[in-house]
Amino acid sequence: MVLTELSSQITQAFRKLHARTIITDEVIDEVIGDIVRALLSADVNVKLVRQLKENVKVKARLHADTLGANKRKFIQKAVIEEFVSMLSSDREPYTPKKGKSNVIMFVGLQGAGKTTTCTKFAYHYQRKGWRTALICADTFRAGAFDQLKQNAAKVKIPFFGSYSEANAVRVAAEGVAKFKEGKYDIIIVDTSGRHKQEESLFEEMRLIYDAVQPDDVVFVMDSHIGQACFDQASAFKKAVDVGSVIITKLDGHARGGGALAAVAATNSPIIFIGHGEHFDDFEKFDAQSFVSRLLGMGDINGLINTIKEVVDEENQKELAERISAGKFTIRDMYDQFQSLLKMGSFSKVMSMFPGIAPGLISGGNEQDGVNRIKRFLYIMDSMNDEELDCEKPINESRIIRIARGSGCSVLEINFLLDQHKMLQKMVGNMGKAGLNKESAVQGMMRNPQQMMSRLQHMIDPKLLQRMGGAGNFFKFLKECSQNEGMSNLMKPGGASGKR
Repeated sequence: MVLTELSSQITQAFRKLHARTIITDEVIDEVIGDIVRALLSADVNVKLVRQLKENVKVKARLHADTLGANKRKFIQKAVIEEFVSMLSSDREPYTPKKGKSNVIMFVGLQGAGKTTTCTKFAYHYQRKGWRTALICADTFRAGAFDQLKQNAAKVKIPFFGSYSEANAVRVAAEGVAKFKEGKYDIIIVDTSGRHKQEESLFEEMRLIYDAVQPDDVVFVMDSHIGQACFDQASAFKKAVDVGSVIITKLDGHARGGGALAAVAATNSPIIFIGHGEHFDDFEKFDAQSFVSRLLGMGDINGLINTIKEVVDEENQKELAERISAGKFTIRDMYDQFQSLLKMGSFSKVMSMFPGIAPGLISGGNEQDGVNRIKRFLYIMDSMNDEELDCEKPINESRIIRIARGSGCSVLEINFLLDQHKMLQKMVGNMGKAGLNKESAVQGMMRNPQQMMSRLQHMIDPKLLQRMGGAGNFFKFLKECSQNEGMSNLMKPGGASGKR
């Protein structure tokens, strides 16, 4: 998750609000003041922050008679609504359409990460079943051709460019014609990076635009420049019809909030954000979802979509039936670990769970987690069918054999087996109690306290603690049950429908 510092400061302000017994005007002013300072430190434009502050105060005055907990919830809701509004655009972004060649032209400043972003964009759609292609029309920067060609090779995406042709307009036109003839769904044109004062490069950009007639122009912006994004985005919009924006490097600087707000202020919709060097460190931007995760409130819909992208529905159906019967084998755990790795960034996935603060898993910790799961997979790859299906106990001699085969230590294998036993016990208890059945959802609604008490006795305390406590785990289950997409995934056989 990005903007960890901003998230922490706003979350602390909300905690202060919830800690007060009586909510007075002074308390509200103090909390809003903390939020204002947090936004300013993230380089959000002063005018935008002032507008947010005034709007929240007006809403608070209009509901001055609201008392107690309701007042706390109202103030928090008002701040969230204004924050979402600040990051939103009225203009609808272009959506690629099946059955035609969608030409998308990428423009941006030098050093903004445009070439890498082109590859991320192509890879994102390729994973969803689109036929994508990349064109290098950057004839100005030395190494641009090689960089995009190498990136394209890594993700197995067709590439077009020229070492010898210096005319960027001709390269772009020839590339688009070639891939249109091949009936590619999305054709991405990477152009030279420029500054707003470089009129000659801006003229080249306009000529490329006229030559390829793109369906959309995507402006790639480096978040490091903060609110200066407003001037740059405005300058590019004057030169060509910028339809949407991608913000990059949101993982590495405190000014990211200012960049997001500044771009939204130009009424250019932000369609994706980049937050890492890997090609899957790239996610669709939705203001409501982003703010919800930023403040540790989770994003159930985002979690569902992420799961659907990586989970084999037929396997999920069989797993749901086994879990309903209280069974969970090492082979099941192997499948879940593989799905987890396919989901991409751990911090992104964890931020979708309510109550888990952004940045809880980040940097080295996140990579350590990925490496540990990979070692777990090595261990399970060295097991035979009897061991994977838990048909025979794994004794000491088997553990030594698995250690030799996987290149891992006996200690690591014992740790993996302990983790499986913990999950197997939890699944078994839930199966015996009927918590995996639809009737359990109804019971959850009728008597939440009783259900929470049962969960506390069935689930390992350490696991509950990682989920933010029994109350938060229960809240997560309740939100899942109320969400049609997630409840269908959780039902035995419920994931077997068509996407």
